[in-house]
Amino acid sequence: MPEFRSRPPASLYVAGPFAMGYTEFYNFLIPLYGLSLGMSAGEVGMLVGARSLLSVFLSIHVGVLMDRFGTRRVSLFFVWTAMALAPVFPLLPWFWPLLLLQIVNGGALQFAWSGSQTLIAQLAEGEAEYLGRFSFFARIGTTVAPMIAGVAWDFGGPWPCYALGFAWGVALTLALLRAPEAALSPGDHRDPRRRARFRVVDVLPRLPDYVRCFALMAIPAVATTMAIHFLRTATNGVQSSLYVVYLKGIGLNGTSIGVLFAAIEITSGLGSLFAGRMMRLGNPHRTMLSGTVLSILLICGTPFFGGIFALLFIAQASRGWLQGVVQPIMFSVQAKAVGPHRQGSVVGLRQTMNRLAAIAIPPAVGAIADYWGAGPGFVILGTVLIFLCAPVALITRRAARTAANQAAPTLSD
Repeated sequence: MPEFRSRPPASLYVAGPFAMGYTEFYNFLIPLYGLSLGMSAGEVGMLVGARSLLSVFLSIHVGVLMDRFGTRRVSLFFVWTAMALAPVFPLLPWFWPLLLLQIVNGGALQFAWSGSQTLIAQLAEGEAEYLGRFSFFARIGTTVAPMIAGVAWDFGGPWPCYALGFAWGVALTLALLRAPEAALSPGDHRDPRRRARFRVVDVLPRLPDYVRCFALMAIPAVATTMAIHFLRTATNGVQSSLYVVYLKGIGLNGTSIGVLFAAIEITSGLGSLFAGRMMRLGNPHRTMLSGTVLSILLICGTPFFGGIFALLFIAQASRGWLQGVVQPIMFSVQAKAVGPHRQGSVVGLRQTMNRLAAIAIPPAVGAIADYWGAGPGFVILGTVLIFLCAPVALITRRAARTAANQAAPTLSD
């Protein structure tokens, strides 16, 4: 039995809020910095979106590198890259150089966060209970980071903020250094404890690596979780666009909308603590699908709540709890389906699908709202998303049968 199965290192839970909070810290800062330089709303939007560009194309490549050279080793490289770039931001008051910097820095932050996810999946062997605890602590980072960044900005502007970004990287570095490295893939060399030799050519993405990663979709459990992840991202896209437009249209102020957004973050963190128990109580594939269907109904049923804040709050809190339960289960099913030496690959595949959905869904949601209106838009989107759940249900049944067939010989032994 692996050494960390019963108790993963506490440093991994410390790394969670710093890794996820690192991305949120910079996401909060870049609009403030761009506006302070007199940039237009369109330019600020380009700066915000630029952070996802590298992760769309290179998440799979970086995930493969984690499997090949060590997750902690690769993660630390990207953390140090973000630290080195932090003091460069205040030195670049021009749009195009800042855009290029944002592309590189955004990729480094995203890959550092992916590394933390991969490392906990490897050392905890995909156990939903430990992944749920990690998700809970990571949510602390997303909640606290914007507040810290806002205070630093109000008191000193860009220089103290980006200096704090450097210090944040130092804290994440210490947490990762305290965590052990996971065993490397034996496919690259015979001894899994020995590091592979890094060559310059390894920097370049390889087509076979991408083919092998997308081939993981042939595993029913991976296909199910990727489809559910897409639907989950779709509901988040509805919240970040159509939901806000609708709430503003019915007269809610910014504070009320902020409370509704905070509700889903808080309850999502709490829900993640119940993931291990929920996975043991029932079929994880059915739990993921039913939780996702309910989440779709809760967000797309917004017009039927009559603009009553209490009902909107309950719906958001319930959806957050469901998403908090589903996410660690989804990660656990993926991790156990691909084995210990493909964790970086499956996380890279997941991040690629996530970024593609995040780029494609909000414009589609906006187009529907512009053509049919915000209220009917919820009904149309809800119908489409529920319809998409039907093929996912078929894949879920296939994945459940596959898991049962694999477990049968073990039980007979």
